[in-house]
Amino acid sequence: MRVYLDFLGCRLNEAELEQWRRAFVARGHRVVARPEDADVCILNTCAVTGEAGRQSRQMARRLHRRNPQAHIVFAGCDADMEPERAKAIEGVDLVIGNREKDRLVERVIEAFADTVTMPAGALFPDAAHMFPGSRTRAFVKVQDGCNNHCTFCIVTVLRGEERSRAIGDIIAEVNALVGMGYREVVLTGVHLGGYGRDRGTSLFELVRAILRETEIERLRLSSLEPWDIPDQFFDLWEEGEGRLMPHLHLPLQSGCDAMLRRMGRRYTTADYAALVERARRRIPDLTLTTDIIVGFPGETDDEFATSLAFVEKMAFGHIHIFSYSPREGTPATRLPNHVPSAVKKARSRAMHALMRRLKAHHLARYVGDVRPVLWEDVVAEGQGDTRTWSGLTDNYLRVYAVVPAHIDLRNAITPTRLVRVVDGARLLGEPDLTRASWPRHAQVWNTSSHEIPLFVK
Repeated sequence: MRVYLDFLGCRLNEAELEQWRRAFVARGHRVVARPEDADVCILNTCAVTGEAGRQSRQMARRLHRRNPQAHIVFAGCDADMEPERAKAIEGVDLVIGNREKDRLVERVIEAFADTVTMPAGALFPDAAHMFPGSRTRAFVKVQDGCNNHCTFCIVTVLRGEERSRAIGDIIAEVNALVGMGYREVVLTGVHLGGYGRDRGTSLFELVRAILRETEIERLRLSSLEPWDIPDQFFDLWEEGEGRLMPHLHLPLQSGCDAMLRRMGRRYTTADYAALVERARRRIPDLTLTTDIIVGFPGETDDEFATSLAFVEKMAFGHIHIFSYSPREGTPATRLPNHVPSAVKKARSRAMHALMRRLKAHHLARYVGDVRPVLWEDVVAEGQGDTRTWSGLTDNYLRVYAVVPAHIDLRNAITPTRLVRVVDGARLLGEPDLTRASWPRHAQVWNTSSHEIPLFVK
């Protein structure tokens, strides 16, 4: 079969997509880059807000319009939220909820493989082009479900109780990814910090095992709840000797204690500030990012001002900002004093303005430094014989660099001097191509001035 994969929502949905991609290829099926080329289109949906659910259904209809002959598989959170509504979407042939995701590939093959006539030469079990995009970073799902009870979140209902994968299985997956050329792995889960509690282990032990038993060059953690980080956790950055990336995403949600209580969060702003102080003391050049909700039910002008001031004090490198959206089935919908839409929009604008100032200041701190950048893709063709590449530093700064067009930087790690910030949001860098580091399978090409690893177009 020719399979098209797409998703909405969180990094976990993206990680699941990558697992399915690899599983289809391993079984001899082809993953294609466009829905028009597919026999089956699989959509991993989101339902964190009512709007996310609406967008998921809209996207399924769009896939059907683009390829009316393809089978549409509607999977994930919105499939669990309203399964009957999902089944009624035109073009949807199979609905798979979160608890069936582990068998999604088998179910799709069982349902549709016999209905598809494979063209000659369609089986490519080891073809690199089965993986559209670059093999730079891979998201690895290590657990599912959540036992927390934040009042605004439907995920606990949709994803169920916490369930962790075995450390041995995760190690095997990471080693396989290294063999395929990936240079960075991002560990992800619904409640990543809860990893292992159902197995008598912990995220600390998992990270330590990956660092000891794999050769992955860069290991990154996705979102961690502040209450999940014991003091010993920061030892891992020293043990990792530069392989555990200096970046933490710690969702704050509000910088006001009264709001945190209404949200069902298990910390105070004082707790959060103390954690951040310990993290910055133990992890040099840490980039700290977060999530903030504005306009949560009952939020007063004074409470929002308190939250804004605390966010500024924390000096985040980036903030994901959400205006509160009622989600049926969550306790927050029953709270009094919902904030008017116009007020939420004004607060969102104020928080975004603060975020832009904080981000510009954070980026400016590193101007003049040299940091390792993993280059991902071309973002612009330049005038003349140049192209602009985009990549990430170890501490999660997005960097752009203009290089000669004949040099393909994809999946290279280069020492890069960070030279300036443009418009307060874009960091420009100058990569040292003479010291580029490549995967083991990279070829070495002789240029006019240096022998450096690169791919010539």
